[in-house]
Amino acid sequence: MGEQGLSTRSLVKRLLLLVAGMFAFGFLLVPIYDVMCQAFGINGKTTGVAWQGAAQGIDLEREVRVQFISSNAEGMQWSFGPQDEEILLHPGETRTVNFLAHNPTDQVMVAQAIPSVAPSRAAAFFHKTECFCFTQQVLQPGESIEMPVRFIVDPALPRDVRRLTLAYTLFDVTERMAPSLGLAALHSN
Repeated sequence: MGEQGLSTRSLVKRLLLLVAGMFAFGFLLVPIYDVMCQAFGINGKTTGVAWQGAAQGIDLEREVRVQFISSNAEGMQWSFGPQDEEILLHPGETRTVNFLAHNPTDQVMVAQAIPSVAPSRAAAFFHKTECFCFTQQVLQPGESIEMPVRFIVDPALPRDVRRLTLAYTLFDVTERMAPSLGLAALHSN
């Protein structure tokens, strides 16, 4: 029993170290992701923090083209897209663009939109003041909704950036949100 007890104890220690390592990796995954995105210039994340630069005014000397793109993550059945594919604006202007979503299924569904801005170096200059991406969207079977995003492109945007792309990916989070919303057993994909 002595030798087997040592090997069992050793195995338990190794497994506990593995669990601790997995937890640490999971905890550090978001900061690692942020560093990688910044290093490689991909997936510029936007913030929902209120913009404090209103005093800078509107830069009427230049225009920026903002393109809107949408996609559905695997398993998301909604139709989803922007009303306008692109707009021209002056940095400092507050603008609103609507996205349309429709749940064609016979089930209640919950969705979460995840935004990104390209080029990534421009993400710090794109300020959303209102966005459907701040909360989950619940649609009844066959229901449609118009979802606004209100934003300001900071006049401090580098002058060589003349085009921005705001992209949303829509995820089905129904299974994860069903218990908290009091929904009965829902579809499974």
